[in-house]
Amino acid sequence: MPNNMDRRFVLSMLGVAAIGLPGTAFALDTAQARQLIDSAVADINSVINSGRSQEQMFADFERIFAKYADVDIIARSALGIAARSASPTQLAAFTKAFRGYMARKYGRRFREFIGGRIEVNAAREIKSIYEVSATAYLQGSKPLDVVFLVSDKSGRNLFFNLFIEGVNMMASERTEIGAMLDRRGGNVDQLIQDLARAG
Repeated sequence: MPNNMDRRFVLSMLGVAAIGLPGTAFALDTAQARQLIDSAVADINSVINSGRSQEQMFADFERIFAKYADVDIIARSALGIAARSASPTQLAAFTKAFRGYMARKYGRRFREFIGGRIEVNAAREIKSIYEVSATAYLQGSKPLDVVFLVSDKSGRNLFFNLFIEGVNMMASERTEIGAMLDRRGGNVDQLIQDLARAG
């Protein structure tokens, strides 16, 4: 993880990860957190060097995101305060649209790594979450720092945030989705329809 990352932010993520998930016992450990990200990175490396078309890669990245990421928590965080008033049907539809949007958006970012690789470096515990650091090696460019935050608060070992060169996925998406919602006058249904085509 970048050395200059504000530890107060990491601590705030503990609260975000715990939203709506009381009473879960902590069974996750450092080795399991690393194993999760080792598996995720192996799948990502396989896709970025598969030679498949962009659309096929996006479908693969959506499956990877659904398998390894706590999509429900990330989606609720991205929707922000609107998640409190959204109906269960709207939340489910938003989560599905958001999953595809994230696969396309970050799939394009990971396409930059074609011909390169991502390597997991280390894992450490920070309170009740785990930070797993990795390095992305790109052809003709300097390596990038990639950091995953992992938790088991949803009942499964999953990552709930991602940093690429210190850029915080969860905070970035909350800002972007919030702006998209504002432009639609707070209409969650319109946001869902547009998000399904965005990314």
